[in-house]
Order: sequence, then structure tokens, then C-alpha cells
Amino acid sequence: MLYKFRSMRENAEASGAQWAADDDPRVTRVGKFIRKTRMDELPQFWNVVKGDMSLVGPRPERAVFYEQFERYIHGFKQRLLVLPGITGLAQVSGGYDLGPAEKIVYDIEYIKHQGVVMDVKVIARTFGVLISHDGAR
Repeated sequence: MLYKFRSMRENAEASGAQWAADDDPRVTRVGKFIRKTRMDELPQFWNVVKGDMSLVGPRPERAVFYEQFERYIHGFKQRLLVLPGITGLAQVSGGYDLGPAEKIVYDIEYIKHQGVVMDVKVIARTFGVLISHDGAR
């Protein structure tokens, strides 16, 4: 269970899970603001306190996407070897513009070099992304 503030209208995925898009019509006005400021991520700190997430790690995906991506990206589920994070190497390296095949490259890189030094680098880059609002949808 991942905690987030709701940023999309009710029944936004009535026809099934969808990947977020630029200027996504499902996002409410308030949702646009909390996404741009990354306030929608704040409740995830509760996930960190509970031990379900870490500050840094591959961003979690919904189960339906793991199954879908594993079909054409062998090894995509390797992201599950470590705790998911509020921020990650893929997010600070490309954010929402990265497709699943690109994300897995950064996620595996993070998993291979996971440690305090890598986490500090990702957190430092995260502050740059927060200040610039790069990649917000």
C-alpha cells in the first residue's frame, strides 16, 4: 500500500490502468499544483517510517505494470529486489520522460551500486529536481 494525495479525478482509470501523460486530462486543478510541487509524495514518508519504502530506490509501479513490462523487458521485476524509494536514480536522471525500458537501466545501476554514497548523490540531485520542477506532471 503506497500512500499519496489524490491528484486525479474519481474513476480516472475506469477503463483500466494508464500511464500518466503530459497535460493529463484526468488530473484535477489541485492535482496539477500538488504534482508540480511534489506535495503528492509527502504521504510516502509514512511508508518509509513503516519500513515499506526507503528514501532512495526504484520508484514503485503498480502490479499490473510489472506484469506488462516483464513480458517485453526481461528482468524488469529485478527492481523488486530492493525496497522502492520516494526518489530514485531513474527519477533524477529522466523522470516521467523515461519509458520502462530506460528506467530499468537506471534501476539496475542503482541496485548494483546501492549504498550511502549513491543515496547521497541521488538525494542531492533530487533537491535540484525539486527546485527546478523538472519532470513534474
